[in-house]
Amino acid sequence: MSTTATAVITLTDDDLERLVTHASTRRWLAGPGLPSEIGLLSFTELEREGLRTVTDATGGPEGRLAEELRDQLVIGGLLDIEGQETEPVLLDGATGEVSTTDFWYDTPELMERRPLAPSLEKLVRFASAAEELAELRGQFASYAGRFGPQVAAEASRQLFAVFEEGADGEVPPYWRMAALIRPLSLVAGPGTPSGSVLDLPARLLDQEFGQGGVWRFEDVDFPATLTHEPTRRFLRDTGLPEDAVLFQLDTDVPLPTLAEHHADAPGAELPDGADHLIRLGCLVEDNSLVLDGRTGAVLHWSEPEARLHPLNTDVSTLAFTLWLLHRERAIDEDLDHGLSEGPYAQLAATMVQVLSSVDPTITLTDTGWHYWTEAFQDEAGGVLSAD
Repeated sequence: MSTTATAVITLTDDDLERLVTHASTRRWLAGPGLPSEIGLLSFTELEREGLRTVTDATGGPEGRLAEELRDQLVIGGLLDIEGQETEPVLLDGATGEVSTTDFWYDTPELMERRPLAPSLEKLVRFASAAEELAELRGQFASYAGRFGPQVAAEASRQLFAVFEEGADGEVPPYWRMAALIRPLSLVAGPGTPSGSVLDLPARLLDQEFGQGGVWRFEDVDFPATLTHEPTRRFLRDTGLPEDAVLFQLDTDVPLPTLAEHHADAPGAELPDGADHLIRLGCLVEDNSLVLDGRTGAVLHWSEPEARLHPLNTDVSTLAFTLWLLHRERAIDEDLDHGLSEGPYAQLAATMVQVLSSVDPTITLTDTGWHYWTEAFQDEAGGVLSAD
């Protein structure tokens, strides 16, 4: 086995031995090889352990593994938001097919394979295409500088076409999710002369939440401490959804400062500058969404912790976040797409990738903790599930 300076893993005939009999798969592993990591796929398992079967990796639990799993080769894993391997990636040494599974040590009889790619060559092709879209290079370079729902839809169709061609039309759930979610970063363009971080397409929120579901403020609704003009303009002209996933807008106008909101709770611990923090609404579990009236920064105020956390850079990126969550759920409701059929951790990671590509606050928090990313990862909470 060897790893080149460009972090490509190749195997020798001795490494392959009798475990890989599929001719083109042997050639691929000995020739082009596998990147140690690409997107949300990692193959460092090969560097750490070499080729080994699922039986060896799980300790061969008393023959309770399904026969089709026993001789599958563990070659890597899918990565979550934090870069940790979740579902193992498996290779069929006889057919070259690639799949994933879960290691359930207590109930190995319930383990099953889920298709990922017909071959290693196509797996690398799929992952490379998804990365090219994320970075707007290669076959997706023409999308650089272009934005809007139609542009995102076009990029989604192009990525789907890559997957459909390589998988004979049967796109596995993992890649279906990538083609549906990753292009959503192209919906909104960068800042405008108005001063907002994002230029949201006209009526984007109305089309998603319904015209009656978007609240637009008037100047009389703003407290005197809201002096950040781009924020005032966005709330007045574009508005925010009244009722969204994890967030409910406070439409009892005028908008109160955080100090005014807690005026009936004397002794409540408030942050410095509470007179300049304006409460927009509530998040779940005694959390408030507030904005700094001087800078336009959007913050998460945790009442139980009495602590402020960065949430979004401004109200335009907040609006995009709420739109993104609602759009993902709408896609999941479509049985033809079935996002819930795919690996949840990678759906959450892809959502974070989309959000962080348009809002730097998502990746620049000083504590390493962020409300949206934590919520996305909470599979038990079902934030990304339409059910």
